[in-house]
Amino acid sequence: MTYQSINPFNGVAVASFDDMTDAALDHAIATAAACFETWRGRSYAQRAVIIAKASALLHAQADTLSQTMTREMGKRIGEARAEVEFSARIMAYYAENAERFLAPVKLHPTVGEAHMESSPIGVIFGVEPWNFPYYQLARIAGPHLMAGNVLVVKHAGIVPQCAIAFEKLLIEAGAPAGLYTNLLISHAQSDRVIDDPRVKGVCLTGSVAAGQTVAARAGRSLKISSMELGGSDAFIVLEDADLDRTIPWAVWGRMYNTGQTCCAAKRFIVVESLADAFLARFKAALEALKAGDPMHETTTLGPLSSEAALVQLLAQVKLAVDKGATLVTGGKRIDRPGSYMEPTILTDIEPGNPAFRDEFFGPVAMFFRVKNEDEAIALANDSDFGLGGSVWCKDVARGQRVASRVETGMMFINNIDWSDAELPFGGIKDSGYGRELGDMGIQQFVNKKLVRTAAMPAPV
Repeated sequence: MTYQSINPFNGVAVASFDDMTDAALDHAIATAAACFETWRGRSYAQRAVIIAKASALLHAQADTLSQTMTREMGKRIGEARAEVEFSARIMAYYAENAERFLAPVKLHPTVGEAHMESSPIGVIFGVEPWNFPYYQLARIAGPHLMAGNVLVVKHAGIVPQCAIAFEKLLIEAGAPAGLYTNLLISHAQSDRVIDDPRVKGVCLTGSVAAGQTVAARAGRSLKISSMELGGSDAFIVLEDADLDRTIPWAVWGRMYNTGQTCCAAKRFIVVESLADAFLARFKAALEALKAGDPMHETTTLGPLSSEAALVQLLAQVKLAVDKGATLVTGGKRIDRPGSYMEPTILTDIEPGNPAFRDEFFGPVAMFFRVKNEDEAIALANDSDFGLGGSVWCKDVARGQRVASRVETGMMFINNIDWSDAELPFGGIKDSGYGRELGDMGIQQFVNKKLVRTAAMPAPV
């Protein structure tokens, strides 16, 4: 069964849902396509009534929605509540700013007048992951619905109740039938959706393998796509870094959402003069985290999202050690019910070790010593990924120079506050292409049409 809700805190099955039939899927796409023909004609103000109402409902229902998230994928309740509130802000942001972002842009040709105008393209298929069950949906629903498109969405198999709750919320906000449709479908049925001529674009957040498969399928039909994939972000610590400020960010950057974040800090690259002090303090801070019930506000270490995720991560760590890495701390399952893993640090990771190239999607940090700034940048760039990264130093001008030299989609100086509604989010290399959020996020699935007016004779 594709859609099963199993509480990773205790392994108890909460609910399961049948996949849609092919006939029901076809009806859903037909309803979405019909909705687009009317939705595209609504003014921004009319669309904003519904999207702003959805924002208000997210805020009003934050406690209930966050509890559903925590039960389904184990996110600590405080983090879950913050995610719901952030999702509400994203929806409100696009309700307020969409018309400004998509306003006609005047051009200046040598003859006549011209402008660029933006128009929606149709039904967009979203494929979204489990690690941020509402935020991932809000960051496509806010911009793309306000742009005049409609969405059909396949959410991850382990968070079906979150997926259903988000669709229900939009319906409660007044969304017409077909504006936003949750699809409980198999991977094979996903291929049918991508191939369907009524579907005009595809957006995915997920693994590199999923991105390769979906992007290739969309490309066969020449459909526009955006891909937000994995990451192995560098956390660069230079000689003048303030460790009192840096260490708490290092812990948060690796352990937020139990480390299950694409743009988490994963490779800690520290200059030799601070390496021993950083490692000792980082290790002590990780070892101080205590596993507990993610529903309790005082819990500092939650479970991984599923038993399968835990088993995969343990195997990755074992392989890394077998290939020569040193296990500084952790590396084992925690002896208690649920899918819990000890916070883990690996060092002595050579380029031939699979860990050097891999993404660890959980509480596993890789630690590297370097001689100087140039070595740090070279190591940061020696990655198949390019999603985010950070640099830590007191000299902000130096931090900005380093940030400019790191090959990635996002860089942060003395912080890793990854997402604001106003800031574009996305990467390069195996981390994908396209941007979400900010003014760029709403431009992804619109037709940029040139309109030129000129009274001129035809060329002879």
